[in-house]
Amino acid sequence: MVDGQHKPTFVNDTGLSRVELLAIGLGGLWVVVVGIYALMMPAAPAGAGALQGLVLMMTVFLPVAMFWVAATAARTTRILRDESTRLQAAIDALRAAYVADRKSNPSAPTVEARLNEIAQTARKTETALATFTTSRDPVTKPKLAITAIRAATPDEQPTLALGTREEDAAPPLPNVDFIRALNFPDNDRDKPGFDALRRALKDRRARQLVQAAQDVLTLLSQDGIYMDDLTPDRARSEIWRRFALGERGRSMAALGGIRDRSSLALSAGRMREDTIFRDAAHHFLRLFDKALVSFEAEATDEELAAFADTRTARAFMLLGRVTGAFD
Repeated sequence: MVDGQHKPTFVNDTGLSRVELLAIGLGGLWVVVVGIYALMMPAAPAGAGALQGLVLMMTVFLPVAMFWVAATAARTTRILRDESTRLQAAIDALRAAYVADRKSNPSAPTVEARLNEIAQTARKTETALATFTTSRDPVTKPKLAITAIRAATPDEQPTLALGTREEDAAPPLPNVDFIRALNFPDNDRDKPGFDALRRALKDRRARQLVQAAQDVLTLLSQDGIYMDDLTPDRARSEIWRRFALGERGRSMAALGGIRDRSSLALSAGRMREDTIFRDAAHHFLRLFDKALVSFEAEATDEELAAFADTRTARAFMLLGRVTGAFD
């Protein structure tokens, strides 16, 4: 790799590395030393000449063989290291080319564009459903609309008599809906995902976090970073509970389970250079931390594990590690 990231082992014009040249030198020196010793060695007693010759041959060739085993192992290690370096450089180049292509081709689909397409399809579905009169329970009635996540602000929520907001009179959001909303719908046919998202947007705590998560996911997608491409190391529910209760430091490092170096590097660079991204990330981290505190108090270990596997939680792991929240 260039720019001093990896200094290759010295290789001369014959293709021999420094370690192999050293093995040749040591082997030759050993043969010379043993040869001089054999010439100065007194003659063997009668009948012991064959045994003396065998011992002499073993004395010469066994150390030389060990030198070459070590040299071969060092050469193999060097080749593997160089191949790994070239592979990483190729991956970084592909990532950079992909990001450059996305920036030069703004018409390419992004998370926000896909959400808008899903919302348009969902609104058509809801319009069709509205043409029918039904006596089904409102809780189980399909509501396939994302209802423009950014437009669902508290000031636009309908109010009931005596100034009570509809969201204040609504029952608490079930944990399963909260978890499913934070994962966002998988596609325009994900009816349970849209139902959960619709209910979550009526809950003030969930709505704020969903909006902040959408902002962050959209900004990350501009650099070609998608949560579905990340496979974080899973942290135990106990770690999430301790984090929710306020524990910080190296003991929380397991929560930063994102290991993708390209995504970490791109996110860190964006945090340094883009004030909009930085503000959105910090706002998202604060809301996530606040939501986790209240969610942990009533969630089971299984629900915490599902919560940690959402796209929103993966964004938290990525940005939390970039900002040093787990150090």
